[in-house]
Amino acid sequence: MILLEINNRIVEEALMLKFSNALNGAKPENVDITVADFDGVLYHISNPEGDKTKVRVSISLKFFKDLQEHGADELIQREYGQFIVEPEDGYNVSVVYDLENVPANHEEVVKKAGLLKRNCFASVFEKYFEFQEKESTGHKRAVINYRDDETMYVDARKDRVTVIFSTIFKDDDDVIIGKVFMQEFKEGRRRYQQAPQVLFSHKEPPLELQGTDARTGDNIGYITFVLFPRHTNKAAKDNTINLIHTLRDYLHYHIKCSKAYIHSRMRAKTSDFLKVLNRARPEPKKVEKKTITGKSFVRN
Repeated sequence: MILLEINNRIVEEALMLKFSNALNGAKPENVDITVADFDGVLYHISNPEGDKTKVRVSISLKFFKDLQEHGADELIQREYGQFIVEPEDGYNVSVVYDLENVPANHEEVVKKAGLLKRNCFASVFEKYFEFQEKESTGHKRAVINYRDDETMYVDARKDRVTVIFSTIFKDDDDVIIGKVFMQEFKEGRRRYQQAPQVLFSHKEPPLELQGTDARTGDNIGYITFVLFPRHTNKAAKDNTINLIHTLRDYLHYHIKCSKAYIHSRMRAKTSDFLKVLNRARPEPKKVEKKTITGKSFVRN
């Protein structure tokens, strides 16, 4: 199984090309690129007010208001600082880079631009990791509606942070394959005791969400991660955020890959069976033959 990239490579490559051309003295050119990412996220790379010497990167997240309640604005300000401008119409965050004044650390700047979605998502995790570190109690559970009809819940206790993803399986087959993946997570924890605890519930929400408006149904699944201080401390938190915020996409990506692999194997096996059947076809008992003179006769 592969891990999905947490950065947006198209954003990085487009911005790096602009910086490289500017450093080489090339004439700036117009840019207008719209990029779709997981969870309904959209990026827009453009020239603000048609100024080719500046490049604006904007991001739109349907759930940005949910993230703002947990410090998204402050985290974006911390990470992007001087590059932040008034958001482009229809987008939540915009950063602008001046091609006439390329930053000395432009490679790091490009990398951060590709992590715009990740950094928006990180605010809620950092907040609740801090709650756990300070053993703070009495706070409200975070509810992030990160997709249509799918929700992420984050809560902190003195000794753990619980992250719950609700997800919808479109096919019955997806539920079965999803359960297999969840079982692999459980098996992984048996081999690596430092791994977080992973729980999976189908149809009904876990106990932590009992009494809430959490959805139920045959195609609903809930994935629970229990993160302990070894996963949320300052040394490990960045890696934890990188991995867990892509969990839903990771799961469904591999479900689709598994189904594609199964289908390809079924087609290959069917082809093999057809070859066997063709070879096993009996020859007709009566065969018409011709002599050298052209006369026909039937051989039994």
